[in-house]
Amino acid sequence: MLSEKMPIRNLFHQEHTHHEASSSGQVVPDSARCVQCGICSFNCPIGIDVRRHAWMGEAVVNSRCLTCGECVARCPRGVLRFERTGLFEENAK
Repeated sequence: MLSEKMPIRNLFHQEHTHHEASSSGQVVPDSARCVQCGICSFNCPIGIDVRRHAWMGEAVVNSRCLTCGECVARCPRGVLRFERTGLFEENAK
């Protein structure tokens, strides 16, 4: 039987879900590559001025950020990326 070969609980198991990945990271720009086109800010569903963060070379640290990835996906020059913060990781003893 299938259940003998692979338990049902492992059938839907994913190593990392999108929520886990996005909640443990932030959007980080490479300001040297940014041409200030504003596509990232235009596509942000919350209205965060991602372009300003990219221009200043600062990570998007905004409590309203959904980390949906729209700004990262829409950037035509690949200026934005997700970077792990480790903020929500458990500390080992």
